[in-house]
Amino acid sequence: MRSLVKTTVSLVLVSLLTGCGFWGGKKDEVRPAPLVDFQTESQVQVVWSAQVGSGPGRAFHEMTPSIDADRIYAADSKGVVSGFDRMTGARAWTQNLKEPIIGGVGAGFGQVILSSRSGDVIALSGNDGSVLWRTAVGSEVTAQAQLNRELVVVQLVSGRIVALDRQTGALRWTFDAQMPALTLRGTGTPLLTSDVTFAGFANGKLIAISNANGAMIWEQRVSLAEGRSELERMADIDGRPLILNNVLYVVGYQGRLLAINPFNSQILWAQDISSHRGLATGFGNIYVAADNDRVHALDAATSASVWTQTGLDNRQLSTPSTLASAVVVADQEGYLHFMSQVDGRFVARYRVDSSGVRGDMLVRDDILYVLSNAGRLMALRLN
Repeated sequence: MRSLVKTTVSLVLVSLLTGCGFWGGKKDEVRPAPLVDFQTESQVQVVWSAQVGSGPGRAFHEMTPSIDADRIYAADSKGVVSGFDRMTGARAWTQNLKEPIIGGVGAGFGQVILSSRSGDVIALSGNDGSVLWRTAVGSEVTAQAQLNRELVVVQLVSGRIVALDRQTGALRWTFDAQMPALTLRGTGTPLLTSDVTFAGFANGKLIAISNANGAMIWEQRVSLAEGRSELERMADIDGRPLILNNVLYVVGYQGRLLAINPFNSQILWAQDISSHRGLATGFGNIYVAADNDRVHALDAATSASVWTQTGLDNRQLSTPSTLASAVVVADQEGYLHFMSQVDGRFVARYRVDSSGVRGDMLVRDDILYVLSNAGRLMALRLN
């Protein structure tokens, strides 16, 4: 019963914190900032577009596509999974698992990894979509599975990290973190390297875990649990950490943006920025969409503020991505906002569709890949 109450409260909190489903109608509602006028400097070119089932839907999800070699893979919330040629959009195969899918699609080494609402991790062949193996992990996996040559690593909504053998699905190890009573719905996406998994938890800690046996190497507090109420003390890390030039960057909700030495957990710098999204990098900067939907660019070496874009307040922004000389975020009205990496000015805008975009976008070979809530998968260039 406590788990049910916790999940229900978490869902309500996400709706209240992000405004999901509360736009329009009443005077006291938080409304997205109006679209600002600007001089268009770049043109968005549609390379191709395809449909993926009925889409992830508007409910909370992290249905991010995944790229492996020359293919991109995406799924809808009902279990329809498709593989496409990432340059042409030609559909290679479609598999209908006929069960709800809740986590994003992970792909690598010829495999496609998904997770079901019932708590199974499912591996498909990247060649034809056939099922290779299925392993029950006991709880929902709301974030994208991560792969390396040996392991598939998933983070459960309960806070547990589970590592499976990539080829067989057999359990390798688990790591449990103590979870607070109240959390944001969902979990962070682990960062998997060859030797170490870096994972953020709802207790505000980032933990380095050995891939050999699941033992903790070090932990570092990112978000500080302060305040009188459980709501005020929420300190989740829901964004995926980022490594740049042997420095680990991570941001937490009601917490900080940290630069950390990944070998010994030493904090190199810290800035008071709260976000439940991931990070992007480019032009020597770290980009973050804060919880008030202001986009910040900080110097990766010094943490100095390079610029802040304030024209997207309350538009429920996605994790930023960088494309050519621009940084781009998507919003819940389906718009993509392209800003100059130099000074943050708007250079282009494009609407995918009116359903909105919640999952992370991907960039490969100067092509931006976006999956809308209605299942429209698009490949875009910025000219």
